[in-house]
Amino acid sequence: MTTQEHTLLNHYNITNLYPIAWPAEKDESDASEDEQPKSKPQTTRLAHQRANSRYSVLARSTSDRRSLVPGSEKTGDGLENLVQKDEPDPLGGPDSVVRILRHKGLPVEEDHRLRNRFLLSSTTFSPTLYLSQVHSNASTESLLQGLEFLSRSIDQKSASLKVLVETNFERFVRAKTTIDNVYAEMRNQGAEAPLPQRARTHSRSRITSKGSAHFRNTSGSGPFSPRGVDDPLPSDKKKHALSRESEYGVQGIKGPLSEVAVKAEEIWGPALGGREREESLRTAMASIEKSSGILEVDAAIASCIKRRNYDNLVAEYKRARQYAEDARAIVNGASSGRSPLTDPELYQIVITGRMWSGVETQIDDFKRDTWRRLTNVQDPPPSSAARSVANEHMALINVLLELGVQDNPIWFWLLSRYDHLKNKIIASFERSRVEIEILRRRLANADPPLTATAVAHLKGPGTSHDRTQPPDSRSIIELWDLVYVSLNNLLATPGGLLGEIIDFWEKAQAFIDGSMQATLPVGPDGQSRKHHRLSTEGVRELQKGVIELIEILRGSVFSFFADPPIEDVSMLYSPLPQTTPSTPKSAIFAPYAHQDSRFKFDASNPPPPSPRTGEAWEDSAFWPPYANTLGGVQYLEKLLNLVGAAATELARLPSISSSSTVQRSLRTLVAGTRERCTKALMAAWIRDVEMFHLVENWERAGDRRDLTKMPAYFLAFENTILSGLQKIVYIPDVASKANATEVVTAPPADLLKDVRRHFEKTLYTALSDMVRYSEMASSPKNLQQTETAVSSPPLTLASAVSGAPESREIRLLLTMSNMQLFRTDLVLQLVAQFETNFSHKLTEETKTIKIALGQIEDKLFKSYAGPFARDLASMIHTGITSSTWVPTTDRPTELRPYVYEALLLLVNIHTDVTTTAPPLLLPTISYLFEQIVLAFLAAFRARTERYTLAALMQATLDVEFVASILSQYTTAKASELQSQVYQELDQRTDNSARMRLQNELPEMRAILKKLRDGTRGEFMCFKKQRTAK
Repeated sequence: MTTQEHTLLNHYNITNLYPIAWPAEKDESDASEDEQPKSKPQTTRLAHQRANSRYSVLARSTSDRRSLVPGSEKTGDGLENLVQKDEPDPLGGPDSVVRILRHKGLPVEEDHRLRNRFLLSSTTFSPTLYLSQVHSNASTESLLQGLEFLSRSIDQKSASLKVLVETNFERFVRAKTTIDNVYAEMRNQGAEAPLPQRARTHSRSRITSKGSAHFRNTSGSGPFSPRGVDDPLPSDKKKHALSRESEYGVQGIKGPLSEVAVKAEEIWGPALGGREREESLRTAMASIEKSSGILEVDAAIASCIKRRNYDNLVAEYKRARQYAEDARAIVNGASSGRSPLTDPELYQIVITGRMWSGVETQIDDFKRDTWRRLTNVQDPPPSSAARSVANEHMALINVLLELGVQDNPIWFWLLSRYDHLKNKIIASFERSRVEIEILRRRLANADPPLTATAVAHLKGPGTSHDRTQPPDSRSIIELWDLVYVSLNNLLATPGGLLGEIIDFWEKAQAFIDGSMQATLPVGPDGQSRKHHRLSTEGVRELQKGVIELIEILRGSVFSFFADPPIEDVSMLYSPLPQTTPSTPKSAIFAPYAHQDSRFKFDASNPPPPSPRTGEAWEDSAFWPPYANTLGGVQYLEKLLNLVGAAATELARLPSISSSSTVQRSLRTLVAGTRERCTKALMAAWIRDVEMFHLVENWERAGDRRDLTKMPAYFLAFENTILSGLQKIVYIPDVASKANATEVVTAPPADLLKDVRRHFEKTLYTALSDMVRYSEMASSPKNLQQTETAVSSPPLTLASAVSGAPESREIRLLLTMSNMQLFRTDLVLQLVAQFETNFSHKLTEETKTIKIALGQIEDKLFKSYAGPFARDLASMIHTGITSSTWVPTTDRPTELRPYVYEALLLLVNIHTDVTTTAPPLLLPTISYLFEQIVLAFLAAFRARTERYTLAALMQATLDVEFVASILSQYTTAKASELQSQVYQELDQRTDNSARMRLQNELPEMRAILKKLRDGTRGEFMCFKKQRTAK
């Protein structure tokens, strides 16, 4: 608002230069206006002048006594004063005072007393309140500019007072003459014979004085009359006489004069006292200009605190201390010299005292805030991302030492860091354990994985075209990931609690050695030098604290692997039960402020505990329910590497390497964790192998059609488990590091023995189940059910995969071919890998395995060939013991039908074996040939009558024809049995028949040749195939 606008507002007594309504107060008449004579020419002229103005109706007449100063106000009782309703900012601000206060929400328009405290024209003006409200946000530079503006305003007002006195000097003289005349009149009042001439002089003086009308009324019937009557009684003259009895004529007007004096002081006091205020303000202004640096310190320190500019803060604080020392030196000098202080010195001392008081208040508040921040600044280990935050505690310690404190900020930070790490380890572990148990319970109470899903995961290592397939189902992998992430948060060197412990000890060791204190300040007058060294007791306490943190961390990890799953999961109740006291937000651990929706549940319906079904994983908190061995190997290897690496890092700490107790506890941690993980893995290994037969889908291998893909799947599976188990048992990635042997020891013999025993058991179990699976009497296609869960009995063979061959014999042939590969190659590979991985020879175990495999293979072969042998034996026995077997002619020329039936059955078997498993053809046909000869022997023995020549010839034709057809498959045992057949026939006949048979042999050879030629096409498959030269 400009000066012209402010002048217009005060002149017309309005609040807005562009009013939209007629002011209501302009409609009210004033008592003083009614008393004015309406016939005065001067009033008429002024009214005429105002009629020419646009705002004439708002303007006042010069004789208007309602206001003596433009912009003045009238109180509720009708009294007026010099205080204006509003005035511009005395310091040169752009807006008016009332408008600024109105924007700040102060009721200055309703509360006149409050408003007067902000107006410079009021006697109740408060500079402190004015600056704190109107200029609360002003800078030191703006205040100095306002001081310069105020000085110029004071100079202008002083010049205006001089002009006022010079302009009205004649009026002051006439007023003085009138006062003298009144004094003479009042002094002679009550005398016996007053002088006429003097009275006339006084009367004439009163007539010629323009300003005497007011005082004449005062002594007469005016408002200042003591009695309030027009004609005082003669007896009252003595009251106004200037005598001692009448208090020299002032007794009657003493009261009115006092009121007039008070009113005059109220009106003219500020104007007449301006010179004194001017001198005082000049002196104050000079002192302020001289002490401008002192005034700037308080604001500079506040700015440094706000911007956290610690270097400038310390510099400004030192400057403030220097100002305080200078003021103290002035006071001490005046006291010692007993000399009074000058006004500039007084101002300097006062300004410095107020400055130092504000600085001390700010510094004390800053120290309290810095102590609080030093407690809460818990930086992670230095990294590229957090390098700027890592040294925040050093900045706070520096500034506290620079400012000077009683307590040791180094020790204070170390203790707060220790408490923070201790609480963080406990809270983080308990929280992670409960989260893991929540997912574990939900997984245990859910439906087990389907058979097809489990089988697909077991086939994963042998599936070369899909290496990205996860080793287990999504929910199980999710729990494995949670377990790994939780332990990684505890044991990881960069980014984990272990890294924070190591970083804490390194910093503590640096403070103990004194290397960190080399750059620390000593504070004012060296007060902080005593904080640079830690006491011997403090060093011992730090070492004990680090060992305690390590023991807490070690015990937490060991309990997670060694203890059974927890029962209480109330830590994650959401919302908290009413029985649990409310926790303040400040107590919530920062990493868990955001709660995962997976771990939220109603307190009235928490996840039920895992069902007890006798599974091995029910006693392991770290093993997900229904998890397979492949996922366990992958994740347990990571977990053991974490534990081993953490123990190795801890063992390297100087305070740990010298403590045999802590070293022993670290070895126990690694060994115990390894043992628990190995046992859990081996239990799952046996469980997976018991259902591995379901992997068999009878799909032929690509390179060998006589094999299925089952051997390759099993070999890949076992190789994966053995490799992973070796890394779990020996932890080679950690054991190869320096000093790792102190905590990562060699596995005990009992553990290796247990591993060897489980390895052998997996071979026996897998191969035995394969045989039983292939021996299913019925077709799996007919017995196929809806997918069976993994939790079903492992030998529920009815859950076979669709697409299997319907012929039981074909499955047996494929299984025999697979078993032959296992016996001759795959088992030897697995044994060799076990010996390499675990540095243990399996000489005796290999022999035992080979014997067992031979027994399994023999059993499987008999399971396949036995039914055929029985069928052949039945055919031969039925044919030979038949009543029609003996020929009716003396010289038989045809074979009996049972011979053709038996050979046709062998043709079918030959076809199946040739198309399914060619390597099994020779042993299969040879074995059946032996069984045929054995059946001949048994059948001939079964006949009770003696053999005639015709019977001998028929028997010879039948046996020799079969032997000639199967000559390629003749074995020593078959030849021996054939000799026994002839011996049996020879024993059951007489010499005559025997001699005649010898004569018939050439003819019989011709008949056999003819029979072979006649059946060349039917039995050509038994002929030896010629190899191309």
